[in-house]
Amino acid sequence: MIKINNLIKLDKINNLIFFIMKKFIELYQFLEFAKNNRKYPESTANNLKSAIKIFEAVLNEDELASLDLVVERLDEIFFSVISRNKDKSITSLNTYKTRLQRVLEDYKKYGADPSQIQNWYISTPRLITKDKPDKLSDKPLSDLSSPTHTPVNNVHKLEFIVQKNSRIEILLSEGNKEITLRILQLDSPE
Repeated sequence: MIKINNLIKLDKINNLIFFIMKKFIELYQFLEFAKNNRKYPESTANNLKSAIKIFEAVLNEDELASLDLVVERLDEIFFSVISRNKDKSITSLNTYKTRLQRVLEDYKKYGADPSQIQNWYISTPRLITKDKPDKLSDKPLSDLSSPTHTPVNNVHKLEFIVQKNSRIEILLSEGNKEITLRILQLDSPE
């Protein structure tokens, strides 16, 4: 008789634990359902799951049983998350809080009644690029290159700056019959 009563109590405790965790299991199932229905990209769903896990670790039994209680006490819960996760920056923890709020809002709208997911329209963000005027005006090409005052005489001159204080000059004569290579100081004349 004692064994049967203990088994019944154990079964009631297991059912109670399952009931307590049910809401958060539903959040995870909701995320999977939304991801499979292309309402969340996979990376977003994974990020939202991470936020749920971080907050789930600090919730008490009452908060685990009621999402409304979590919403009501979110600021107090957030302080517990901060004190438990001292290795994470406050910016990261704020991001997790925002993600949890997003999941809770989406769950209330679409998770409680799965048929509502049909009415969930995802807006695709438009990338708007504004052409900002340059603060500095562009310099003409003639100002950017060092001045060369040698006559052409069918010679092509290439000049490369290779270090802070040196440059290489390559002179190609007509028909590429003669090549002259010079390494000069940057401030030296030809």
